[in-house]
Amino acid sequence: MGGPAILPAMTPSLCRDCLARDQAAAGGLGRCAACGSPRIVSHPELCSLAIAHVDCDAFYAAVEKRDDPRLADRPVIIGGGRRGVVATACYVARIRGVKSAMPMFKALARCPDAVVVKPRMEVYAAVSRRIRALFEALTPLVEPLSLDEAFLDLSGTERLHGAPPAAVLARLQARIEREVGVTVSVGLSWNKFLAKLASERDKPRGFAMIGRAETEDFLAALPVSAIWGVGATMRTALAAEGIDTIADLRRADPARLVARHGAAGARLHALAWGRDARAVSPDRTAKNLSAETTFEEDVDDPQALAAHLWRLTVKVSDRLKAKGLAGRVVTLKLKRRDFRLLTRRASLAAPTDLSDILFRAAAPLLDREAAHGPFRLIGLGAGDLGPGVAGLPGDLFDPAAATRATAERAADSIRARFGADAIAKGRGLLTADRKSRVSRLKTER
Repeated sequence: MGGPAILPAMTPSLCRDCLARDQAAAGGLGRCAACGSPRIVSHPELCSLAIAHVDCDAFYAAVEKRDDPRLADRPVIIGGGRRGVVATACYVARIRGVKSAMPMFKALARCPDAVVVKPRMEVYAAVSRRIRALFEALTPLVEPLSLDEAFLDLSGTERLHGAPPAAVLARLQARIEREVGVTVSVGLSWNKFLAKLASERDKPRGFAMIGRAETEDFLAALPVSAIWGVGATMRTALAAEGIDTIADLRRADPARLVARHGAAGARLHALAWGRDARAVSPDRTAKNLSAETTFEEDVDDPQALAAHLWRLTVKVSDRLKAKGLAGRVVTLKLKRRDFRLLTRRASLAAPTDLSDILFRAAAPLLDREAAHGPFRLIGLGAGDLGPGVAGLPGDLFDPAAATRATAERAADSIRARFGADAIAKGRGLLTADRKSRVSRLKTER
């Protein structure tokens, strides 16, 4: 008699619905033997990968569909106006060729029955905070990239959660969909670069992994544009050197890459081999926060421009407060009819998150440039960011500053309780005769 048969080791697997692990597919049909779900992920390194990139699927559009069930099956574009651009679009609209940053008139030509929704940034920020709280319940190592995506490092958490990171993330994915009402896609790998690539492989509601053993083969055939940070300019420069794919990049002389592209050349060569030593950093801080408005028709009325500027300062202030940040530099952005861009900056004596102070710094900049209109766009940014300011401002030359700050904090509390439109300052409102001369907003980002 021969010896016992040697059975091949089973590839670790996970059912994303019932979370059963290492279940053989029922009847060879690719379904979970425990619950019958087809949503099974299998990977040799399933139990060892711990760096994740979690990305909300068409986030702004998903929130709008969640809040208005009538939009569920409709193509939805977040943006506004025919001279605007698309902030994002749902997958129904994307199938029709609508893309982020596409001019609105092109988007509507491709998808004329789309429902166009003006962005509600304060709502998206609130949803983002709920999702981030769920991230932070799993690991303190959460690095937000924007409102709708973040890196998570789940290394060493298996004992705490009683499951490997893959199972914890599958449970998280289901919880976000159930409790928050939007879907996310998960990329899991052994470093940040590969985790982000993985999350882009399977959307929406996706779950993809890239292990160490497959890294080099997976990357070889990808275009250089797959590398995070390689835009049109870098892609053109590399193509001129005969580098179109990551495999081409590997064959390039590292010293030559550094000579031509500096530190970026060394980074590109390392990433071409899948090497990324960056840690997931929860202390990652945005460099600046901004908002802008493009008009349906050019605007030259100084009072109308000031009213739009006030709305932008409130928007930027709300974002600063939501992130616990304060800015020391205020930037005004104006785009003229001929597309010339004007930017003007002012530095504050102390960092702030208050709309009143932001507006008082930006208004004189606008006054000096208003005669150079008409303008098709106005924007406001806060830079040199740091931790938010808990106290009230003190200003010997403006004794009323503390009083206005107290009033603003009180207004924030009212809006937080009763909604963004519960209270507004007079300077943010246009009178009826002004409205007839000022166009509707095209898009706000």
